[in-house]
Amino acid sequence: MSDIPIYQSIALDIAQRIATGEIPVAAKISGRSLLASQYRVSPETIRKAIGLLKEEKIVEVSQGKEISVVSSDLAYDYINKCKYLHSVYSFKQDLESLLEEKKKIDKRFEEAIDSVINISDRMRNLAPFNPVEIKLADNMWVLGKSIADIRLWQYTGATIIALRRGSGVTISPGPHVILGENDEIIVVGDEHVQQRTIEYLTNRPEEMNQ
Repeated sequence: MSDIPIYQSIALDIAQRIATGEIPVAAKISGRSLLASQYRVSPETIRKAIGLLKEEKIVEVSQGKEISVVSSDLAYDYINKCKYLHSVYSFKQDLESLLEEKKKIDKRFEEAIDSVINISDRMRNLAPFNPVEIKLADNMWVLGKSIADIRLWQYTGATIIALRRGSGVTISPGPHVILGENDEIIVVGDEHVQQRTIEYLTNRPEEMNQ
């Protein structure tokens, strides 16, 4: 938004000169051409400025275009009104600027939310890897067999990522590791991997296929 028009600024300057007594009441103000020269603006701009002062009854303009000062009190009131309007104008500018910043922040916030949602959707579509820990009980047929022998992944989709034995943990145990009672295997797979794995370890494949 642009600043206040130049003719309003000139009207305010003349009013301030009247209010301070620099231009006393009943004094004649220079003609429009001379004022235009003083303020370095066109006579039309001066006409608009004097028109504002005339509307506020600060000056009078005769038929011969002579400009006379009528009231310093009204000039003072006009100055205060302009200050108030300028404050309102400034507040309005600040508000518009803040609203514009808010729009930008809201847009960035929406983009961030969209990104999080997109990432969440992609993660949801990926095969979930839910690590679960299964303790090998004495009734499980896999005891004494190697990881390769039990073919866990082929039958359940579970992958052994670690083996806990006593106080030790083996990360990514090899296919030739023999499973024993009370071993704990950590497997990953989908949300049903724990149930399928326990059923498989408890029942031999032949029994499951019946």
